[in-house]
Parts: sequence; structure tokens; C-alpha cells
Amino acid sequence: MSKNLPGSLLHLSGSNIFTRRHMIHHTDEGIGQLLQALRQTGRLDNTLAVFTHDNGGERFSDSWPLVGGKMDLSEGGVRLPYIVQWPARVAAAGVSAQHCLTMDGSATLLDAAGVRAHADHPLDVRSLLPVLQDPGKTTHRPMSRRMNQRDQRAHRDGRWKHLRVDGHDYLFDITQNERERANQGGLRPPQLQGLRRAGEAWNGTMPTIARHATVSPGPSVKDMPQR
Repeated sequence: MSKNLPGSLLHLSGSNIFTRRHMIHHTDEGIGQLLQALRQTGRLDNTLAVFTHDNGGERFSDSWPLVGGKMDLSEGGVRLPYIVQWPARVAAAGVSAQHCLTMDGSATLLDAAGVRAHADHPLDVRSLLPVLQDPGKTTHRPMSRRMNQRDQRAHRDGRWKHLRVDGHDYLFDITQNERERANQGGLRPPQLQGLRRAGEAWNGTMPTIARHATVSPGPSVKDMPQR
């Protein structure tokens, strides 16, 4: 969080799980009112609605069995709900094992609208429309992430994930160890190196992150014990 913002914005001495519950309750009510308005105007069936959020839980969250929260590239910091409703084209109650990035939503919405991104601004994300229409149809989807906070890097390919935090490299089998407590790096050095190289290759295609482009997760050890 920028040092220029007023300290009261973080409100680290207040709030509680009951306030959070009320916020979720009112969010649910608001979504219901929006969908009801679409239903009353006859637009619901052909409206693609996506419910998701940014990343990780905050200090009053519990992402068990995952570890981490906001500002972490461990699974507790990057996994989030992705719920879609589109009665005219997406069957209800479908569940997909496809993992994706939130940014894939931009390609998905364009695809759903039947348009393409401008040739001068090609997308580096993928449309999820085929998966939405057939939840059993999954595709190979490597994913890379990075952030200045604690010099973190992550690259997932299938079941395997390379994670770097504070200069330490780890290899996890996410399908068997989503809690990321059993580091396989020492048992599979070539696999760890391969994933790390893939992540670095992706990073080389991205603009450099300015060293001053850092944010604080908000609470520090002076505000509360570390998780």
C-alpha cells in the first residue's frame, strides 16, 4: 500500500469476522438484485455473468488447506472462485478441472461476443468458452506469475508448480500437495530446473518491474503475529 495513503485506510486495529460476514451477505444480496433485474427485463438468459475476485484472502480469511493469502504466490494467494452463469449457452451445475488466469476472462468475453482483439493489440490469454460449453474439455495451460514482494516467482505446468520465495526454490505436486508443504525439488532436480527455466523465459517477454513498484500487504508483524 502506498505510503502516501492515509493510515486510516488500512484500519488495522478494527474490523472482525462478523463484519466480513455482513459484507459477503450484502454482496450476495446485490448480485441477486442484479440478476433479478436482468430476469425481469428478459435479458438474463443471454447474459454472461462471471463471479470471481482478485487474489488471496486477507487477514480475516481462512483458505484451509491452502497456505498463504494476499501478496503470496502460494496457492492460498492465487486460487479463487470462478463461477459463470449463461443460461442460453452454458449448462447449469457444470464443474471443470481447467485451471486458468483471471485475465482469461477478457478473451472469453470477446469470444462470447463473437469479436476478436485488434491485430495491433493481440491477447496473451485464452478464451474459456470451449470449457464453459463442455466442462470435460480441458486444455494444457501453463501459467506464470511474478511479483516484487519477497522476490516471488511461480510457474505451473499441469500438476507441477515451481515456486520461489525469498530466494528459495520449491517444487510441488499440486494435485497431491495443494498445501505446498512437501517440496519435491530435491527428488526431481531436472523437473524443478525445467519449470524454473520456463518461468524465466516467460518473464523475459514481460516488461521489467520497477524496483520501486512494491506494495505492502498491509498488516505487519507489529500489527499482528505472522500466519
